[in-house]
Amino acid sequence: MTDRKTLAAKQAAFMRAILDQGAPLPKGWGDSHALGLSVYRGNYRSALMSALEETYERTARYIGEEGFRTACINHAIANPPSHWTIDAAGEGFDRTCADLFPNNREVSELAWLEWTMLELADAPNSEAVTPQDFAQASASFGDAEWMGLELTFQPRAAARLVTHDMTALWKSLDEPGEDRDLRGYETPQGCLVWREGERPTFIMTSADTAQAFIAVQTGARYGDLIGLVAGDDADEAAITEAAQKAGAMLGQWLGEGIVTGFRA
Repeated sequence: MTDRKTLAAKQAAFMRAILDQGAPLPKGWGDSHALGLSVYRGNYRSALMSALEETYERTARYIGEEGFRTACINHAIANPPSHWTIDAAGEGFDRTCADLFPNNREVSELAWLEWTMLELADAPNSEAVTPQDFAQASASFGDAEWMGLELTFQPRAAARLVTHDMTALWKSLDEPGEDRDLRGYETPQGCLVWREGERPTFIMTSADTAQAFIAVQTGARYGDLIGLVAGDDADEAAITEAAQKAGAMLGQWLGEGIVTGFRA
């Protein structure tokens, strides 16, 4: 057990020295080890940069080479690799960007979108419930069935609130050198990401729709959704309006092929 603890301590010290140039060398190392470590550190950072550049092509293009390199180094130090493949090193990069660029929230939003799109590309296949199939199955639903309705969405489909128009920014980053289309919102809006066939895609939505999607994805039923949209202390008119909005959301999710199952 002591040998295993010693080995683990040595491995941890080695990793700290790889990630942080200012970290002390592992115990017992001398100048020759330091030289070799410098070469190894350079190779590791180069491999990490290449992996993150492939994953976050648009983010790198948006913040520039120097800013992206700084973000990569900070991400590597704060998030030591724990997966067998270096491609997984990009997980959580949006949080790193949020910390580094607190006054430019579009950077972390863009990084989140790129990672989510990548994750969706490798998501398990699923069969969508068509609007026609749902209409036929729900034709006999009463109030109890509707209020207790549970939905299942595509694996890894996601939504979040954003402060900028991701569609405009994404398109403006298709090629290097183009003017960046940075349209901000006075109040956050929603971004919904899913897969059309084999192709990841996304659209901008209302904040209510994004929050509703997240709620349903984490277990909220259709009745809960109506209550969420209506808000606290809603009167009958507000509840009726909320039910109509919830119905429109459900119709959108069915139309986009995001719903893969349901039960009442």
